Amino acid sequence: MLPLDEGAIRASFCNASRRESAGASLPDLASFPWSERDHLAWRDAKQPLLGYVVTELDGAPVGVLLRQAERTPRARAQCSWCEDVQLPNDVVFFSARRAGAAGRRGDTLGTLVCAHFECAVNVRRRPPLAYPGFDRDAEVARRIESLAQRVSDFVRRVAAD
Repeated sequence: MLPLDEGAIRASFCNASRRESAGASLPDLASFPWSERDHLAWRDAKQPLLGYVVTELDGAPVGVLLRQAERTPRARAQCSWCEDVQLPNDVVFFSARRAGAAGRRGDTLGTLVCAHFECAVNVRRRPPLAYPGFDRDAEVARRIESLAQRVSDFVRRVAAD
């Protein structure tokens, strides 16, 4: 992912009001590992039930404001973005108001995601050797590409008017 500045991130939100965009707590952009990530995702430090994800769609950054459900899944859940079956972290339900007229009508989309958006780190962990000759590096590359596609698909669905 190409580095983004504060202005580009705030302007990228497709489903947030100007007030919501301006009030978002941004992560430390100077220390973010841009070259190792396909998207930027973080929790709001001031409003713990809010999260954000920004990814590139058609050459431009597009961001989505997410709201965590107040209840957590009763059973251990699988993240729908990284699809890691051996998660070292919790998974929570996030909803996103759709962009445009659909969002003004109250339409939302939901997804189960790692509680603190650890997906990019999870997919980069080398999996155990599944069988002799298993190419773990190729599997990591496949998982990174799949994560990028699932995040992009979710953001695209939210952004569609």
